[in-house]
Amino acid sequence: MSVVGGETFETQTATQNYARSNLANPVGGIRADIVTKVGRLATYSIGFPSSDDTTRPLLLVHSVNAAGSAFEMKTLYDHYAKHRPVHAVDLPGFGQSDRDDREYTARVMTDAVHAAIARVQEVHGPQPIDVLGLSLSCEFVARAAAEKPEAFATLGLISPTGFEGKARDERVPSTRGQSWLLSTLRFRLWDDGFFKLLTAKPVIRKFLEKAWGSKNIDESMLEYDYHTTHQPGARYAPYYFVAGYMFSKDILSVYKSLRLPVWMAYGVRGDFVDYRHKSRVAGRSNWTIVQFDAGAMMHFEILDQVVRSYDQFLAVSAKTDAPVMSA
Repeated sequence: MSVVGGETFETQTATQNYARSNLANPVGGIRADIVTKVGRLATYSIGFPSSDDTTRPLLLVHSVNAAGSAFEMKTLYDHYAKHRPVHAVDLPGFGQSDRDDREYTARVMTDAVHAAIARVQEVHGPQPIDVLGLSLSCEFVARAAAEKPEAFATLGLISPTGFEGKARDERVPSTRGQSWLLSTLRFRLWDDGFFKLLTAKPVIRKFLEKAWGSKNIDESMLEYDYHTTHQPGARYAPYYFVAGYMFSKDILSVYKSLRLPVWMAYGVRGDFVDYRHKSRVAGRSNWTIVQFDAGAMMHFEILDQVVRSYDQFLAVSAKTDAPVMSA
């Protein structure tokens, strides 16, 4: 159990790991399954224990799509394991975490982030940590930071959603969820068949090529994506994703409310290059925004450049030693 900002997050460690018979863990290190209010979460850790004499822990949070898992953060996980304690989590409905037939919403995913942070703090002590999200999970980690800023030292966002298309700047938390679309996707006559079509290997490859903006994708990710999408219950969370329940209508307001140091990196290749609303936060003293000649999965393409930029941001943030405040 951990207390973050006065709220208790139950993170009881499960008595055993629930490994799926034909699915390897997405990353190496020690796996610990924790029981939380949003279900059983698989967490992973590697690197040396942190103390006053070492650097603070880093938590990596993967994106959400039909094939999400901590594998999407593997290059960063492996890199930082050589330098600091690093943790990763499979979000609800993905990887080795529970894939029950239940609701999967932005609220559920944000609570999973809170639980993962509480787990890290159980291991390393109640200190603020660095958190780095990818694509849609940037919305979850940003909301978690807005809700519990004292748990965060810094926030990193790689290819974040929420800056594209029609401005999502409502003041009250809500999602773009469409119940009719969810019902259509889950119609008994075709829901399983549709997901099998969506997760055929050629389709996954096409999606990755769109994310990379290139045919030169990471083949090991393709293989893992295929295997993780062919597990029992794999379709439940992605259908909520497709139906809009994980996209927050107020996310621009959330981003603007952040007062802690934020590092944002985005690419210029592929289908995920619309950041027309980044001007809402660009120029703010706590935001560092970096553009790379890469696709959305830049940490698989140009890892050295990405970690160099991120490390420079962390170094500057450490020197400023600015207090973390809520809006």
